Amino acid sequence: MTLTSSIPVLRVADYPAARAFWTRTMGFSVGEEGGHPPRFGIFHRDAATVFVDAWHGPEPAEHAGWRAYLHCDDVDALAAKLAAKGVAMDGPANAAYGMREITLRDPGGNLLCFGQELS
Repeated sequence: MTLTSSIPVLRVADYPAARAFWTRTMGFSVGEEGGHPPRFGIFHRDAATVFVDAWHGPEPAEHAGWRAYLHCDDVDALAAKLAAKGVAMDGPANAAYGMREITLRDPGGNLLCFGQELS
């Protein structure tokens, strides 16, 4: 058996704000939404998928680590696009484990890391 991908499930309090972040800021498309009004969404971009869940409320504050790690092929270009949209982030910076990364928080407070393998 081979595992081929993973999908982060990000908990948020404000679904409309999260939806706007993932579609307008991050360039993902909406695959599906659940609830009336929607409180759960599946978002896609390239080979990445993110689930956003507002039914269960925001992630408890004691969970301070990454909520998702997304691979990309040009982290510097992604950082430039996000900076142009006013997104606050750390990096880009090279990590000791061979990745170039940026980290940022979504509107729900989830810590996201985007990484590119260093050649």
